[in-house]
Amino acid sequence: MEKRWVEKTNRSTSAIKHLAEALGVTERLASLLINRGITTFEEAKTFFRPSLDMLHDPFLMADMDVAIQRIEKALKNKEHIMVYGDYDVDGTTAVSLVYSFFSQFTDKIDYYIPDRYTEGYGVSRQGMDYAIEHGMTLIICLDCGIKANEQITYAKEHNVDFIVCDHHLPGEALPPAVAILDPKRAECTYPYDELSGCGIGFKLVQAYAKRNDIAFEDLHQYLDLTAISIAADIVPLTGENRVLAFFGLVEINARPRLGIKALLELAKAKNKLTLDNLVFIIGPRINAAGRIKTGMNAVSLLISADASKAKETSALIDQHNLERREWDKNITAEALQMITESEQLQQQKSTVLFHPDWHKGVIGIVASRLIENYYRPTIVLTSSNGVAAGSARSVVGYSVYEAIDACSDLLIQFGGHKYAAGLTIKRDNIEAFQKKFEEVVSSTIDKELLIPTVNIDTTIHFSDITDKFYRVLKQFAPFGPLNMTPIFQTNGVLDTGYSKTVGADRTHLKLCVFEPEDMERSFSAIGFGLGDKLDLVQSGEPFDICYTLEENEWNGHVTLQLVIKEIRAHQ
Repeated sequence: MEKRWVEKTNRSTSAIKHLAEALGVTERLASLLINRGITTFEEAKTFFRPSLDMLHDPFLMADMDVAIQRIEKALKNKEHIMVYGDYDVDGTTAVSLVYSFFSQFTDKIDYYIPDRYTEGYGVSRQGMDYAIEHGMTLIICLDCGIKANEQITYAKEHNVDFIVCDHHLPGEALPPAVAILDPKRAECTYPYDELSGCGIGFKLVQAYAKRNDIAFEDLHQYLDLTAISIAADIVPLTGENRVLAFFGLVEINARPRLGIKALLELAKAKNKLTLDNLVFIIGPRINAAGRIKTGMNAVSLLISADASKAKETSALIDQHNLERREWDKNITAEALQMITESEQLQQQKSTVLFHPDWHKGVIGIVASRLIENYYRPTIVLTSSNGVAAGSARSVVGYSVYEAIDACSDLLIQFGGHKYAAGLTIKRDNIEAFQKKFEEVVSSTIDKELLIPTVNIDTTIHFSDITDKFYRVLKQFAPFGPLNMTPIFQTNGVLDTGYSKTVGADRTHLKLCVFEPEDMERSFSAIGFGLGDKLDLVQSGEPFDICYTLEENEWNGHVTLQLVIKEIRAHQ
């Protein structure tokens, strides 16, 4: 799939020069900082030297006082507390964090993760009935609840209080909870509103510790869970998230909790962990627990204090992940075949597919896979409890939520945000929905949004890539939304003659490149999924590349390697 190359151009030459002089770095590096909104020495100092002192006072969050008072009352009166959270990574890490912390002060505390298939996302009626039947009088819910008005009203009618810790957008009316911790509330003036659900849980714990004279150092052990949630939930790597992720990685690398250590051993991960490792190694395994079986297993693993039990649970979760990958692979292949066999589907500006036997736990992943092949808003549906349930994913710049909203007359319910949503629909309405969704997308999407883009930070020469350049670049980490790994462009390069396709299916490209004006300096490079560019590379004609930089270790020898994102004929 060809991509548009878009280089960032919102840079002032004078601003770049001024920042470069202030920091003692090259103008190339200064431009990367300015691309990230860093324009002064002080901003750069904060960026490069994060400190836990930069975390905001948790009591700046609306309702925090009330939340802490209610928890203190519950602990004093030995009330039965439930810690409730969603079944994804953010929800299960949040529950693990809050449960672990407060279980130090009471044994009358339990955790609850709803079943993905029988209860669905968020606060469930079944979960409320469980709480009522077991004498719970306080529920702390995490990563959900901001729109659970009906369920929280039901709990209140049965004398169960709620503290909502959420980071999603509220509806028109807030639920009748005792306290609602959500920086996205209109009434909340908290300085940072991009925390993960687990991040909100950490602020709750931080507030309790501050009010009860517990040393902040005692909370360091929970930063790993916060970092995992930040990585997996794809929240911006700015402000408090950057601080929490940075020190969470320090904690994981220095003192991994037993459950995480067991997962890393299964994955044979030996190098120092980065946020990418959390996204691709830890996140999918924790997620698989809720997708294939139950998110309760994920919490059990993350709070485990028994090494043998942690190994046993991690092996179970790893097996769930293998099952998830197999489902993912098979369903994606079936879905792609459905598109290939339909000329109409190939020509459309949207994809809506339904198969009654597809596994509900992976249809969101499959929707993302389809976008890698057919770059357009995509919905994948399967049968669930007598109706069809679907997951939607979108392309950059287009709100799939608004498109689904325009078809809401055909739906039972839906929810989500701009780039990801879920929905349920009567099976009899699927065909009508497919038609209407295509009409809506076709009439509202800009054609350019149907072409994937590579966002390039700056064009450089290989001579710019010095040891100092890379040392500074490494300090840009951790990387994530609004602080992505810098992508560079170098034009008119040539292959040294050793290019080849690699991998079991020969779909990846291995090569070594140099610039004609600097033949002494070359870089090894790998292009995943770019095996079809071999003829272009071997043609003898110059070509352009865009890439990231990474260290490659082989037999104890570390070298810099280019990870190529795209290749095109020299322009």
